[in-house]
Amino acid sequence: MSFLDLVLKKRNGGKLESEEIDFLVENYVAGEIPDYQMSAFLMAVYFNSFDREETAQLTRAMANSGDQLALSGIEGFKVDKHSSGGVGDSVSLVLVPLVAAVGLKIGKLSGRGLGHTGGTIDKLESIPGFRVSLSTEEFLAGMKKDGMAIMEHTSDLVPADQKLYELRDVTGTVESLPLIISSIMSKKIACGPDGVVLDIKSGAGAIMKEFDRAKELAQGCVDIGKEVGLNVTALITDMNQPLGRAVGNSLEVREAIKVLKDETSGDLREVTVNLVAELLLQSGKVDSKKEGVELTEDKLASGLALEKFESLIENQGGNSKITEDSNLLTASENRLEIQLEEEGYVSKLDALKIGRAANILGAGRQEKGEEIDYAVGIELEKKIGDELTASNTVARVHYNDDSNLEEAKTLIRDAYTVSPTPPSTPELIKERVR
Repeated sequence: MSFLDLVLKKRNGGKLESEEIDFLVENYVAGEIPDYQMSAFLMAVYFNSFDREETAQLTRAMANSGDQLALSGIEGFKVDKHSSGGVGDSVSLVLVPLVAAVGLKIGKLSGRGLGHTGGTIDKLESIPGFRVSLSTEEFLAGMKKDGMAIMEHTSDLVPADQKLYELRDVTGTVESLPLIISSIMSKKIACGPDGVVLDIKSGAGAIMKEFDRAKELAQGCVDIGKEVGLNVTALITDMNQPLGRAVGNSLEVREAIKVLKDETSGDLREVTVNLVAELLLQSGKVDSKKEGVELTEDKLASGLALEKFESLIENQGGNSKITEDSNLLTASENRLEIQLEEEGYVSKLDALKIGRAANILGAGRQEKGEEIDYAVGIELEKKIGDELTASNTVARVHYNDDSNLEEAKTLIRDAYTVSPTPPSTPELIKERVR
């Protein structure tokens, strides 16, 4: 089989057979196909796409390119969750202990932040002592003991995705839907769950800014799940404004703890509860989405979800006393209030600009491997629909280094649009794809 023949076949709009896709993945992971040749193939896929069968086979080949988690020895219904990435999105911090609290088992592999989007692993590492690098045995032990574990992706699991993702990032092929779908779903398959829920973001701060594009991604993932025998539900959620009111690693941990303590409502809580309810529905523990929401809310109110979060922290070497004393989390040396002179109502809050502001303050990274500052970030005092009076504080900046402070302040102010009349409330959960 000739690699060049396969590139030409796809370049000319042909359909690849299963064995041809297997050949491409196996030989690329083995180092037999160089990056420059695979780059040509990715560009051919970008322009001519893959159909459903091709995408499903690519997903299978990638999932089989390395180790897979053996969850068969763990009793109960095992689940996983994936988010397409956003700003102020600390859903996983709340969802993992909440899933365990409702009686399901979750083994979550997460990544680090890059660009304006945050990363769950960075947020967890802001907890003193928390270990994100676990052996497979430790990971499975956490799932058996308390129904949950979370760790950083390892190079042994789906190595094809790691190699292809890095290549897509530098060849202008990131937006290819078949490549995005296979990247997401190959990791889910390799983790071996019984059910998966996807949080597909749509809006200014999302990868998929247009709703139609987000729906196409959600439907593609659900279809591939069906093709490979995996139960998948996707919620398309709003990312025009940040999900939570905290943007930045330690700040988002603080906000997640408030949700787990049943001390706050809002978008972060609503999205998380609905995602857990979908997993409950998949498991058969409830007969309706409404019943799933009620059960999930009950576990927040009872304090069990908070207890599970404390167990998760202790199991992975962290200091669980942060739930009682937030001062144990890293805090910035300086704070600055951002005010607007306009009066009226917040009608828009650009998530992308807020994410960029937090990034340049040091909360995120532009390149893989960059050091980040866990303490810095932005607290949003006002979100869409909130009323403003003269000189109202709309946000609070937490910073250590002031070298980019002026640029961050400008981005935050520019992120806000104020109107004289109350705006319509943005639809948080835009659509359910099943």
